[in-house]
Amino acid sequence: MVIIIFTIYKEHRHFGKQIFKLSFTELKKQYKGAAIGPLWALIKPAFTLFVYWFAFTVGIKNLGEVDINIAGKTVIFDRFIFMLTGFVPWWFISESITHGAKAIRVNRQFVTKVKFPVSTILTYTSISRVYIHFLLVAIMMLILGIYDAVFGTGYISLYALQFIVLCPIMFMFFLGLSWGTAPMCAFSKDLESMITSIMSGIFWLTGVIYSSYDLPKTNMQTILEFAMIFNPINFFVNSYRKAFIYHEFFWVSHTPDPTGLGINWELVIFIAEFLLIVTFGARKYKSLRKTLPDVL
Repeated sequence: MVIIIFTIYKEHRHFGKQIFKLSFTELKKQYKGAAIGPLWALIKPAFTLFVYWFAFTVGIKNLGEVDINIAGKTVIFDRFIFMLTGFVPWWFISESITHGAKAIRVNRQFVTKVKFPVSTILTYTSISRVYIHFLLVAIMMLILGIYDAVFGTGYISLYALQFIVLCPIMFMFFLGLSWGTAPMCAFSKDLESMITSIMSGIFWLTGVIYSSYDLPKTNMQTILEFAMIFNPINFFVNSYRKAFIYHEFFWVSHTPDPTGLGINWELVIFIAEFLLIVTFGARKYKSLRKTLPDVL
């Protein structure tokens, strides 16, 4: 795997400027012909968040606040803030998965007509999502700052600096995933359609609008909460909340340990999944790379 990743690195070595130029071009191309252009990159997630917030605070009664157990204490969060801090990483994840899967197919000219390393297509596509993510994080920080100033909530803290670590990890995780999904989607458009279709389902299996740490109290609660940590998207959503509103380090786990061994299973499982995804993506990219021009 190390050799494959080093090969991918070598493909990037002489294309740094082109990658960043193409990442801007990719963003412009997506909103080409629209009167307000890239502003749609903000309007779409903002409207989607508003719909979910309205549904869960106005449409469904008594869901205006969220109670979270942190360090043995129950802390109450405004539902909008709770959903906002989960929705910002989710939007990046969702866009990275769907756009990453179709990146090679929609940029086939770089594979069939231009001598351009295929792996760099996936990189500049992912970077184009990062620009939007930075802007959404900045808006989120502004909103948290306003809540601090008006309501004295104290959301802004030094824990937010963990974003500097979380964002690159999240970027690399889903870039590694696209190394595997993009070549396969170039071979089969059905796989691309399937990925797009299941993303809405994955949304509800991820704690974006609810806390995966506080599922309904049932006899199965411990098992269900433990099962939720196998969804790596949960790790990023919870990590952003820890950094921006929980005032905790992102590796702190709230998930009960059904084994009683005192192991931080949330972190252990995520690290294993990270290595698995990167290995899978790198190997799949290597096995399909040479046949892509013929298929496209």
